[in-house]
Amino acid sequence: MKKLNVTIQLQMSVPDGWELVQTSEGTPMIRMPGGTYLDLAVEPLYTADPEGTWSGTESEDELNEFLDMVDSEEVSYEFVAD
Repeated sequence: MKKLNVTIQLQMSVPDGWELVQTSEGTPMIRMPGGTYLDLAVEPLYTADPEGTWSGTESEDELNEFLDMVDSEEVSYEFVAD
């Protein structure tokens, strides 16, 4: 098996009510209004036609097989001023 490094960086415009928080283990995430928490992570998308519609897997086994290939994942969040 070979290694594949994937780096994902997003810049988003989000509502003012979003806050950065950490779990008791120090994992960063976003607290949204209404008591909902958001964690952005890798999720595989599939298609039979690269110009067509992409979708996630319906199979939990397939998703777990993909996630088992992930050796490490790092997500960081930072609010920046315009």
